[in-house]
Amino acid sequence: MIHKKSFFSVGIALTMSVFSGPGRADWAETTDLSVVRPAPVDRQIQAQNPPAFAWSRYPSATKPPSYTLEVQKNGATVATFTSTSNVYLPSKAFAAGEYTWRVRPSTKADWSTPRSFTIDSSSQLFEVPEAATIKARILAHARPRQQASTFLPRSKWTQAMITARGPALTRLSSYVSSQIVGQQYALAAPSDAKWPLTSTLPSATRTLYINQISQSVGDVGNQTLGAAVLYRITGESKYLQEALTRGDQLAALSPAGMTSYVNHDIGSNNITMALAKTADLLYAELAKDGARKARWMASINARFGALYADLSSDDGRLDYQPYDSHGTEARGFLALVSTLTIGDIPAADKWFDFSFRPYVNSISVWSGPEGGFSNGSAYGMYSADNMLQMWQPMAEITGVNIFDKPWAAGFSRYLMQFVPPGAPGHVFGDAHEEEMYNFVLKGFSSRIKSANAAWYAKNIPGDEDDLTLLQAPYPLPVQTVTEAPLPPPNAALYPSIGWVAMHSNLSDLKRTSVYFKSSPYGSYNHSHGDQNSLVIDSGGRRLLIESGYQDYFYSPLGLSWYRQTKAKNAITFNKGVGQIIDQNTQNLAMNGKITAFSTTPALDYAAGDATPAYGGALSSAVRKVWYLRGQDAVVVVDKLSAPTALSFEWNLHAGGPILKESATAVKISKVDRTLCISSLGTEKNGYQVRTGPPPKEGTTEDHGAFVKTVTAKSAEFIVLLDVGCKRPKTTLTSTQTGRVLTVGAQTITIPN
Repeated sequence: MIHKKSFFSVGIALTMSVFSGPGRADWAETTDLSVVRPAPVDRQIQAQNPPAFAWSRYPSATKPPSYTLEVQKNGATVATFTSTSNVYLPSKAFAAGEYTWRVRPSTKADWSTPRSFTIDSSSQLFEVPEAATIKARILAHARPRQQASTFLPRSKWTQAMITARGPALTRLSSYVSSQIVGQQYALAAPSDAKWPLTSTLPSATRTLYINQISQSVGDVGNQTLGAAVLYRITGESKYLQEALTRGDQLAALSPAGMTSYVNHDIGSNNITMALAKTADLLYAELAKDGARKARWMASINARFGALYADLSSDDGRLDYQPYDSHGTEARGFLALVSTLTIGDIPAADKWFDFSFRPYVNSISVWSGPEGGFSNGSAYGMYSADNMLQMWQPMAEITGVNIFDKPWAAGFSRYLMQFVPPGAPGHVFGDAHEEEMYNFVLKGFSSRIKSANAAWYAKNIPGDEDDLTLLQAPYPLPVQTVTEAPLPPPNAALYPSIGWVAMHSNLSDLKRTSVYFKSSPYGSYNHSHGDQNSLVIDSGGRRLLIESGYQDYFYSPLGLSWYRQTKAKNAITFNKGVGQIIDQNTQNLAMNGKITAFSTTPALDYAAGDATPAYGGALSSAVRKVWYLRGQDAVVVVDKLSAPTALSFEWNLHAGGPILKESATAVKISKVDRTLCISSLGTEKNGYQVRTGPPPKEGTTEDHGAFVKTVTAKSAEFIVLLDVGCKRPKTTLTSTQTGRVLTVGAQTITIPN
């Protein structure tokens, strides 16, 4: 199956690290939100062995030539490293134990405050050799470098391979053949004449050009690479000619025009990746035409010369201010292309030294080492697509398989928890309303060798992308798992991004799923003002929804509704005033935090503190959530306070009509599923209908809120969400230390 998709999906960002520093006033840690935080974090067990080290640059007028990093165990120095940057990844693992580390500039004996970390049996081995060792591997690899020595043309496929990959080959052959130059439905060639150079200032014309470029170079890039892959598999000359012709079209685009790095960085990167991959696959054939090869290499050199100049500015800006999503993705593309072009482009050598190990060291700025994606599951899915395009060839070329990195396994489990099989949509952040790319979810999980990944890949419907599959090793890693497919636990916390998932039964496609967020990333970049918010699914229906849609990034519609707290199932006051979403990098400080989490077979619990997200308007905003698995019900308690009297509001949004049953009870219906919501407790409030902008075409939204009847400096909401409207008997009894709430056969304690 060929999947029409855009690679142009990740927004520009700077954000603070998810690592919370130890609160010490030493030079290795700064209060600047855009600057890297020290890592490893104090007293943290490391997911990866060896761990990655990072610190703020030394605050001196002249940049130190290098830093000395010292690691101690039981008071004795066990390792000393020298780094010219403020990040460092050792190439060898540490023995199990507790360690401390500190760092100083080479010019002064000014040691940072020691910080501790632990390596234990849960720390997964992931060693990345030094650059010189990897470079030697690359140069020793026969061309095509991205093609394994076990590669077989179609004529030598076994029956098992024919069964596994034959359908993908048939589909890709038909798709590429239908678009070959000269055919009735041939793809139009991209051309600079279609997109005259405009001002770099935003405009309607510029936006139109960017969208057209994204579609055109994406389609032609896929056609170029698809034809090259088919030529390697089938040997048919028509595919060779198509790959060369389409490659010429991409190489002819001006690196200084609208497809340039400065005008459309992701478009330029994808042009370059398609050229570099195709040049490697057709290495012998391209060598026969020196002029053509020179044109292709000149295009790659110009485009990635501009990329390298950007990323290497300020002595390697990503090392110091790494929270730039376009930049970190671009570094991955630079790492891949350098491995493909070393020996052909002189600059590729320095590109590789600059990018490869740093990229492998820090794949994503949107979570900590446990994996995850704070910018939302949709953007996590888009990034997974890019990872597939980069990591798969890198593993063969370099021998470093990033799919084996602990972060990658954690990220795959994040997808399982927040985009499980049967889920009706994405959660949190931009594009939550967009379609599911099952081919990406299946493809990424298929590269992870685990029983969890085997369960996920088996239960995600459809096929992965044909072009990606036909470039993959055979059999896929997930197909080599010997254990029975096994879903992950029914509840999970991702602390570095502040996300919690609670499921009735993850293995059941008709499950109930409760999603709760209180994130240290705040509302920056693709994140919203949705700290302490909820989403609830049941039976494949989204009952408690995130309302609105994104017409374009940071649009008036997005800022006035889509990103606002009032569009979420969260707390506002005074008719919709909510969390801060429009103060640029300061949005990072307008954040939340998961303060408690526990799970048992019968009961899950999480608590979040979103006080900072309200920018001082509230003195306290704490939400506690219980999922009563035995009752398939959710209890939510909000305790709120403010410096001045406010009218507090408990917002709710539905994917179907909301029926008011009483002043404190409503019923949501969505096709064949229902959710009854009751406001309990002794404080008086009443349900009010709310309105929002027109929803996305083809969808239904309804809005409302429980509103306190009097203004006050403090308030409490106790709300029961009864999935399926079973209407269990409830009692709320006061005790000396709090209250006891009984819901059907289950009881929880609500502290004062």
